[in-house]
Amino acid sequence: MNQPLHNHTDIAILGMGTALPVHEVAQSDIAELIASSLEDQQDLARFAKRVFRSCGVETRYTVEPSYLGSLEECRYLPSGDHSQIPSTQERMDTYKREALPLGMEAAQKAMKDAGMSPEQITHIITVSCTGQYLPGLDVMLVRDLGLSPRVNRLPLIFQGCAAGLKAIQMARDVVQGMPDAQVLVVCVELCTLHFQPVKERGALFAASFFGDGASACIVGAPESKQQHYLDLGTGYSVLLPDSTEDMTWEVGNQGYDLYLSPRIPKLLGEHLENELYQLLGSDSLPELWAIHPGGRGIVDSVQEVMNLRAEQTMYSREILRTVGNLSSNTILFVLHAMREDMKARNQSSTEGVAMAFGPGLTAELMKFTYVPSYTPALKEKDHVLL
Repeated sequence: MNQPLHNHTDIAILGMGTALPVHEVAQSDIAELIASSLEDQQDLARFAKRVFRSCGVETRYTVEPSYLGSLEECRYLPSGDHSQIPSTQERMDTYKREALPLGMEAAQKAMKDAGMSPEQITHIITVSCTGQYLPGLDVMLVRDLGLSPRVNRLPLIFQGCAAGLKAIQMARDVVQGMPDAQVLVVCVELCTLHFQPVKERGALFAASFFGDGASACIVGAPESKQQHYLDLGTGYSVLLPDSTEDMTWEVGNQGYDLYLSPRIPKLLGEHLENELYQLLGSDSLPELWAIHPGGRGIVDSVQEVMNLRAEQTMYSREILRTVGNLSSNTILFVLHAMREDMKARNQSSTEGVAMAFGPGLTAELMKFTYVPSYTPALKEKDHVLL
C-alpha cells in the first residue's frame, strides 16, 4: 500500500551554519599545479586538465597555503623528489590545528541561527573522515563552545561523504526518544590534506573536486517562534549491491588513500530509483532535491533517472561549482543554500528528499519539509508542492 509522501515527525533542523577556510583556490590554478607536477607524463597532464575542466568545480577552499604557490612550494604534489611529501602524522598535526576553528565557526553560526545558547545543547555529534586524534574534536568543541561537561558526545568518524546525513538522522532519532533533547551536529572535513602525487588516471578524479570546510546544524523540536526550518521525515541507509570495492578510503603512510570507481554514477542510476520510491512510498515526487554532489556525474545520474528539472538540481550544482565536494559537510551546504533561497522567495511549505553517498556503496536517504513558520500538528494538506 502506498504511504503519504509526508511523514511529519515534529523534529527539525532548527538552525544551520557553514564555514570555509581563508585560502580560496581557483580550479584552473590547481589544474595547472597538478599538470606541472606531471611534466614527465604529458599524456597524463593533458588528461588532468580535461578532468579538472569538466568536473563542475570552479573554486575550492583549503587550509593548506602551499597550494597557492608554485610547484616548488607545494610539498603535497612534488614533480621530482618525493622524500619530503608530508607523512600521515604531519597531516594529522595540521588537521588537529585547523579543524577546531572551522568547526567552532560553523557551530556558533548554527546555534545563533537556531536562537539557542550553549547550555541548551544536550548532545553533540561530531563527524569527520579526514582526521583523527584523542581527546577528539568532540571534547574540544565542548570546551571551547562552553557546552555542559555532561553533554552526550557521539563521534561519527571515518564514514565518508554519507556521514553528514547519517548524523542528521541519528540526531532525529535521539530527539524522537528524548523530546527535550537539542542535538548539535558538527561536520569538519579537510580533504585537501590528503592530496598526493598523481600516479595514474584514476587518482585524478578524486583530486579534481574535493575541498575543505565545516558545517553544523541544531536538531530539536520546533516551538511556536520557529521560522524557516526543515522538518525531518523518515529515512534510512542502504548498501547498494555489488559495489563494495567501488569507493574505498584507507590510511596510508602519506595521507589517506582514496579510490573512486568510474562506475559510481552508473551504479546509482541502476539502484537509486527503486530505493527512492521505497522511501517515498508514492508516485508523487517531491519538489526539493538535496543531492550530495559527489561529482557532476552523480548529480547528472540522479537527475536523469528521476527525470528532474534543472532547477531541482541547481543547489547541488552550485555548491559543487563554488566550493567543491566537502565530503560529509556537503549535504548541509546544499540544505543551507536551499533553505536560504526558499526563505528569500517567500515560499510556502514544500516537500523534499535528501540523499548522500559513501563507501559501501552506502546511500543515505531522508525525507524533509521546508517550513516557513511553525504550525502545531501540521497536516499533510498544509504541505503544498510548488
